[in-house]
Amino acid sequence: MISGSVKCGQGQKALDLFQQMQQEGVELDPITLLGVVNVCASLVALDEGMCAHELIMQRGWDSDVFLGSSLVDMYAKCGSMHNACRVFNKIPTQDLVTWNAMIFGHVKCGQGYEALELFRKMQQEGVQPGPVTFIGVLNACASVVALEEGRQVHEQIIENGCESDVFVGNSVIDMYAKCGSMDDDCEVFNKMPS
Repeated sequence: MISGSVKCGQGQKALDLFQQMQQEGVELDPITLLGVVNVCASLVALDEGMCAHELIMQRGWDSDVFLGSSLVDMYAKCGSMHNACRVFNKIPTQDLVTWNAMIFGHVKCGQGYEALELFRKMQQEGVQPGPVTFIGVLNACASVVALEEGRQVHEQIIENGCESDVFVGNSVIDMYAKCGSMDDDCEVFNKMPS
């Protein structure tokens, strides 16, 4: 019922069902809590997400990579980067999705420099960026007008063969425009396949 409510776009109903489940003493499992954390992220329901996190910790599931990644995403989307960082640092293995959630969370919270620092750390850890990562990092560069870092990211995009991705290309154009480099902006625009 909870996942069905989520699929139908009825996040609040899913949370209500979760509360009813708890009141009736139904045993929780990691899958249920994963769904609840994802609903909290989509609804930006920080208080409910913190309660779900507490339940996860009480059951000793806080080292689960999937639950940890979802908690990072939820806290980041709710603007609680302190909690997102705390969970991120406890996860035994951070995957690309978790790194992306942290980068986007910092950008959303107006912490572009922190997002860029995290991107550097991610690469030092040997995690290869993907198109979504590049979009987040380019948004960080644009937000703090970091033209040189943006150029370096653009070079990495070309090296990784992501320059033909329309969303990445649009982010490169946006970054150059917001950093005031209209020559680079026009060059990228003219090279885009569509």
